[in-house]
Amino acid sequence: MSGVESFVQQLTTQVTEIAWSVFILAWAIGWALRGSPIPIFKIKRTGQDFIEDAIMAAFWLALGTTVFTLISYFAGQF
Repeated sequence: MSGVESFVQQLTTQVTEIAWSVFILAWAIGWALRGSPIPIFKIKRTGQDFIEDAIMAAFWLALGTTVFTLISYFAGQF
């Protein structure tokens, strides 16, 4: 692997790890807000919004990671 390919692969791995970490953090905060005993509906709704956004983010992260892995694999074959 050349220097540029390994740099791009390393950078992609780091960005993906950070993105998944942010997803887990948003998921945890969303459930904490939604399940909190605070009787304010807007806070619970904000928690639900965090959960919904985290699910969509996880879908796109998984899709993007898969596509990039396939592109890297096919590029490495040629």
